[in-house]
Amino acid sequence: MTATTLVHAPATARPEPVSLGDAFWVWLRIAALSFGGPAGQIAVMHRILVEEKRWIGEHRFLHALNYCMLLPGPEAQQLATYIGWLMHRTRGGIVAGVLFVLPGAVSIMALSWIYALYGRVGIVSALFFGLKCAVLAVVLQAVVRIGGRALKNNTMRALAAMAFILIFFVGMPFPVIVLGAGLVGFLGGRAGMPAFQVGGGHGASKGVHIADADTLLGEELPAHASPTIGQTLRQAVVWLVLWLAPVVALILIAGDGSVFTQIATFFSTMAVVTFGGAYAVLAYVAQQAVESYHWLSPREMLDGLGMAETTPGPLIMVLQFVGFMGAYRHPGLLSPLLAGTIGGLLATWVTFVPCFLWIFLGAPFIERMRGNVALTGALSAITAAVVGVVLNLAVWFAIHTIFRTVHPVATGPFRFDMPVITSVDPWALAIAAAAILAMFRFKVGIFTTLGSAAAMGIALHVVGAIG
Repeated sequence: MTATTLVHAPATARPEPVSLGDAFWVWLRIAALSFGGPAGQIAVMHRILVEEKRWIGEHRFLHALNYCMLLPGPEAQQLATYIGWLMHRTRGGIVAGVLFVLPGAVSIMALSWIYALYGRVGIVSALFFGLKCAVLAVVLQAVVRIGGRALKNNTMRALAAMAFILIFFVGMPFPVIVLGAGLVGFLGGRAGMPAFQVGGGHGASKGVHIADADTLLGEELPAHASPTIGQTLRQAVVWLVLWLAPVVALILIAGDGSVFTQIATFFSTMAVVTFGGAYAVLAYVAQQAVESYHWLSPREMLDGLGMAETTPGPLIMVLQFVGFMGAYRHPGLLSPLLAGTIGGLLATWVTFVPCFLWIFLGAPFIERMRGNVALTGALSAITAAVVGVVLNLAVWFAIHTIFRTVHPVATGPFRFDMPVITSVDPWALAIAAAAILAMFRFKVGIFTTLGSAAAMGIALHVVGAIG
């Protein structure tokens, strides 16, 4: 049986309607199992919602995923919100989206407190030393995984290469690169160019596919996919107020110089302009939070990514750690831990509330646009550019993990960090190389690799090899 075969179950096997209460426990289960970055989280959703529960079919699942990949922000959380909305309208979308975020938010907040209080303690520092070295392998795997699906022809490879050059060597803003790629893909897809009809970057599954007609939702357009103008405007107003009211209040009360205002405005801007998934978002955040705002160091950014990789929920929950550390370092009149907690929660709020806006406004229209070639072309080009952006993230992490010293280079239009070769950290290089070998050669899983790397860091501290 081929990977594209649609398997139809007997007519009597179509699932019965599911209440929102029953769906709550399914979404909670998905949230608890959502480790390992967006590809792994999407795979979990596909296994449970398509293959196991048969709430939604293969074609409809991929159509929703393609739309979410075109949006700024975390596509896995937005996909959960989209399917929750399909199942149980706005309430279903809120339940699915909030539950997807909640376990990770609680975990990252707890780890942020531990990091702030004990991160300088030798054994804790050694644990994170090992984790951040292994994170390099995880990001490289993301480059290979997305690239293997997205770079199917020379046009896509050229877009990826150009994106890497522009962001790493020239410092062109990430949103400009991805929006430019999306425009190129949109026009190419609309013109019918074959190079832009290669699909998305995250495959949902291999093997048996479930036909839409054999699922709970079927092939029909739901009634709530035809909202009135009034309903659409109400959705827009409610979610814009929820999102922007805290931002405006902070600007008016605390002023532009407050770290809380900076966190609110920065992550609100990020929620609008960061396309291409979690790893691409992290490339932009690392560039701005580390180099422009100085909220945390490159190595601390890696520590936060290690936290996010080993906890449930969206990988982009690392942004809560970034907001926590930014406010913890600039608490003003508050205690550092209270300021950090507020900063972390604020970053989470302005990152994820816009996701509900994009879904509840856009999903009704997207449900009518299955198979649109211009959207497919834009998705293909954006995904290709994201490969270059994520490669930039991997190189940036490698430079700041393996080398103790870097110096900025500014020659003509080029602006980038050059590592000092003599400052290489042999233990960081060894752990990173071992993690890469484990994941690529021996196919060791993410958790085993990260856990082993953390144990190696602790062992090195015990024997006195690292501080």
